[in-house]
Amino acid sequence: MLPIIGQSITAVSDVLTTAESTLATVLNVDTTENAAAGCKDMTVIFARGTTEPGNVGLVTGPPFFDLLSAMIGQNSISVQGVDYSASIEGFLEGGDAAGSQTMASLITSTLNSCPNTKLVMSGYSQGGQLVHNAAKLLPASTMAQVSSVVIFGDPDFGEAVTGADSSKTKVICHSDDNICQHGDLILLAHLTYSENAQEAATFAATAAGMALGN
Repeated sequence: MLPIIGQSITAVSDVLTTAESTLATVLNVDTTENAAAGCKDMTVIFARGTTEPGNVGLVTGPPFFDLLSAMIGQNSISVQGVDYSASIEGFLEGGDAAGSQTMASLITSTLNSCPNTKLVMSGYSQGGQLVHNAAKLLPASTMAQVSSVVIFGDPDFGEAVTGADSSKTKVICHSDDNICQHGDLILLAHLTYSENAQEAATFAATAAGMALGN
């Protein structure tokens, strides 16, 4: 069993950071995504979880992007990670305030530059807190332009995303994930959302009208 399982996020932060950085190197997973210039059919703004490397992390974001890309075409999607500290302090405070503002600003600038892109607002763990916080910072007119919202392992599970169409919002929480129960224990259930990447990608593609058969 992994030594981090069943411990609080505060106790295992250094272990998680080291383990995920090492895994990313070994598996050759790109943990940083900065959207290329120009407008794509779909743009994903993604906030990683606490202590994760890069700006999109390892365990949830990349599998989600890979499957979305496979569904709609790699030339049709752009991914931008939210650059923020992803610290434990931010998680305990309900989501990093500066990161939340950064996410809101990224969404605004993306929609201003590419008004026809299908924007997916997404996050994992503390990144889910950022999604909730950013939505509260954005005007209703901006949230109305968001194609879909997808959150994995949401610490704010049960709270609606302000301004988001509920039919285009998907929150994926494993039943035994303590983080989704407003706790701070890292259980295996919180580290396995890659299992739901297909489900999440299908939802986002369908909401955008870009799924196969649409």
